[in-house]
Amino acid sequence: MPGRSPNRIPPLRLALSLTLLLAAFSLLPWVRANPRLAGAFLGAAGALLVFLLVLRRRVALAGRVLTYDVVPRPVHYVQLSMHTSIYLYWGWYWREVYHYAPLILAQIVFVYVLDMLVCWSRRDKWILGFGPFPIVLSTNLFLWFKDDWFFLQFLLVSTGVLCKEFVTWQRDGRRSHIFNPSAIALAIFSLGLIVTHSTHISWAEEVAVTLGRPPNIYIEIFLVGLVVQALFSVTLVTLSAGAALYLLNTIYTRSTGVYYFVDSNIPAAVFLGLHLLVTDPATSPRRNFGKVLFGLMYGSAVFGLYSVLAALGAPTFYDKLLCVPPLNLTVPALDRLSLAVEARFRRLQFRPSYRSAWTPRQANFAHMAVWVSLFALMAGTGFVGARHPGSDSEFWHQACVERRRNACETWTRTMNVSCQHGSGRACLNLGLVLSEGRFVPRDSTESAKDFARACDLATPGACPGLVALVESLGPDVFLPACSRGDGESCFILASLHYAGRGVPKDTARAVALFRQACDGGFPRGCGGLAECYRAGQGTEANPARAIENFEKACHEGIAASCYSVAQMYRTAYFLPGSSAQPATPAFCSEADP
Repeated sequence: MPGRSPNRIPPLRLALSLTLLLAAFSLLPWVRANPRLAGAFLGAAGALLVFLLVLRRRVALAGRVLTYDVVPRPVHYVQLSMHTSIYLYWGWYWREVYHYAPLILAQIVFVYVLDMLVCWSRRDKWILGFGPFPIVLSTNLFLWFKDDWFFLQFLLVSTGVLCKEFVTWQRDGRRSHIFNPSAIALAIFSLGLIVTHSTHISWAEEVAVTLGRPPNIYIEIFLVGLVVQALFSVTLVTLSAGAALYLLNTIYTRSTGVYYFVDSNIPAAVFLGLHLLVTDPATSPRRNFGKVLFGLMYGSAVFGLYSVLAALGAPTFYDKLLCVPPLNLTVPALDRLSLAVEARFRRLQFRPSYRSAWTPRQANFAHMAVWVSLFALMAGTGFVGARHPGSDSEFWHQACVERRRNACETWTRTMNVSCQHGSGRACLNLGLVLSEGRFVPRDSTESAKDFARACDLATPGACPGLVALVESLGPDVFLPACSRGDGESCFILASLHYAGRGVPKDTARAVALFRQACDGGFPRGCGGLAECYRAGQGTEANPARAIENFEKACHEGIAASCYSVAQMYRTAYFLPGSSAQPATPAFCSEADP
């Protein structure tokens, strides 16, 4: 039998208590409302419980005594404070951060349990400190998975923990992890999302965009970074990365007349990365020359990856995440190179007299002074922090007319982003550009979809444009895309057949197309199908199926369907012959807005 642990709370009992706490998160009302989210919590807790039981048996058979020591390390609790300040400020301008906070707390509990179990499976003593906080908080600054896919969030942070424990090397006479735990997990999952074209199951884009929403976010990140730099001497990494991005952006803009990162010179998420992601003291060089090269490589890699991802048609906001692990692999070589360079300068007796008496701490403060000066230059000239000219679509329109580098593609991309965020005018303009084929290759299907979006948003002139396009090209403008599984194309064609605008009125055909749109993952198709079942148009009335499809659409965030299903429950279903009429998109109505 194993001996008695000296800790007041027995180690395995501590692990069990935290596992039960994790399971208790599934009782939160909004977690219980989503079976897949609740299942993710229960599945994670169940996996930890199985691990705990197996470990308990192995410990008992081996007669081992498990212990833990409380050792709070400054590098961990300082990062906790800095990360928390970013979350608080960011959340004030994007309240989803506050709504998401319980899920972050759950991940912290999960990582504590996983970390202690993995450690005890290999050693008898576990260090209880603030170590799990930086892993979870740093990871969640860049990537969240949506509720239906939240089990991947547990796998994401698990990857960081397991890589830290098992992927190690000998460095400076001691065993240490190779990769920044957060960075390796983010890189692996980012690559997976890119390869599988699955970014839509995460909030990665929203996270990257909304980090730039607070008005003084660059100053906030800069001040947070100064604290980390003063305590852990990582200033040269941030300084050289920032200098590389400043220089490369300036050269690009002066040679092309346009902006590389479109609506910013250094995106807020990238600026955050060069302060709190790439600067992990344990996985970055320890010699000054190596730190400079490390930072220069990070800034240059982010700059280059942005173009590579854009050329591949992948989301460009992964640029800051993919390059950190490869850079971590260069750390020993950079430290060796630094030693060689220092030895070379010593032989040449090249050392300024004013530096001969500097301590490492004083040298770091000097580096900080240089970084403060560079940031003051960037902020003072509007390079960061000010409203960026590239955020105005008209800038890119004019640049496109002048045929500047990639300006037309960027112009259409910015209009598409605005259209996706509810700008009817942007949808209409994009439809016109794609229909004309003057600045970019003509795309009739995408043009018709943009006209439909603009019409649905009650943009003047959009509905006649859609009908005219469909009348001139026929339903074939949507059929190929619909046949390939594009739910939006199926939905638009279904709506036109339902109203008989631009195509013959055929409600039965509309029902089939609405069903195809719903099956293709376009939730408004489910709402359209539900309307047909509710009103008995194109099919027999079926209130039960109407409710089923309204709830599908409602679950995906279609507010009109939520309202409709609530009405059905309140009035004991709308039946054929009632005064209720199926709601249809604006382009299905007889009058043009």
